[in-house]
Amino acid sequence: MKLPRIAWIGLGVMGSPMAENLLKAGYPVTGHTLEPHKLDRLAAAGGTPAGSVREAVAGADVVVTMLPADREVTAVVRGDDGVLASARPGALFVDMSSIGPRTSAALAADATAHGVRALDAPVSGGEAGAVEGTLSVMCGGERADFEEAAPLLRTLGTTVVHCGPHGAGQTVKAANQLIVAANIQACAEAVVFLERSGVDLAAALDVLGGGLAASAVLGRKRENFLNRDYPPGFRIELHHKDMGIVTAAAREVGAVLPLGTLVATLVAAARAQGDGALDHSALLRGVERLSGGTT
Repeated sequence: MKLPRIAWIGLGVMGSPMAENLLKAGYPVTGHTLEPHKLDRLAAAGGTPAGSVREAVAGADVVVTMLPADREVTAVVRGDDGVLASARPGALFVDMSSIGPRTSAALAADATAHGVRALDAPVSGGEAGAVEGTLSVMCGGERADFEEAAPLLRTLGTTVVHCGPHGAGQTVKAANQLIVAANIQACAEAVVFLERSGVDLAAALDVLGGGLAASAVLGRKRENFLNRDYPPGFRIELHHKDMGIVTAAAREVGAVLPLGTLVATLVAAARAQGDGALDHSALLRGVERLSGGTT
């Protein structure tokens, strides 16, 4: 069966390995990003670099965006030479970025007006999940469009779920980011508590990872905590953006988030203190600062 032609917009930490996984699965991928060396990486993996969004999108069956925030997605989708101006009628637009549910629903309405079908399909799993093809994908939009996109999405992730109408995927992603940030903060506090108490940290994390305290965060970020090494799998500045999304969305529906509000403040503080470019496991640095210096 002939696989659909993919236009991929956004080849960052997540986007590049995701596009490469589609190429490995046989999908023809034409990609665009603003950084030339990332276009070279796409070409080396067998993809086709494009010099503009219009060039990438022209003739594509499926257009995927993987961009940092609402502003970038909106500009790429609504621009004069953007996705909606360039996509063929009937094409499927899949936004895999993490943006506000309201923005996502509005873009879907714009897409419908242009004869383009839309899904919001943000992901969880970080850079490792993107590389391994083990992401969790949460989708909002029409069920029929989700079913059409499902084979492609299952190339990128092992958990692919239709969550409801347009914007539902982004709502679930916001909840995911709330849980992840709270989990990282709890792990960071536990690390400082354990070390200040004179406990062997590696041994403690091993036993915690085998009990009810186990989590994907504790497993994936264990070495970051042990080595105080924070290469960005998912940057604090992006998690700061996501905490803004979840707190705003919760306010709109009247949901009170006492812990979420506190964690959002701690993420914002880490960013303000210069840690924005570090992995979100660097919330540990904030706990250390509050505890009077490094442990």
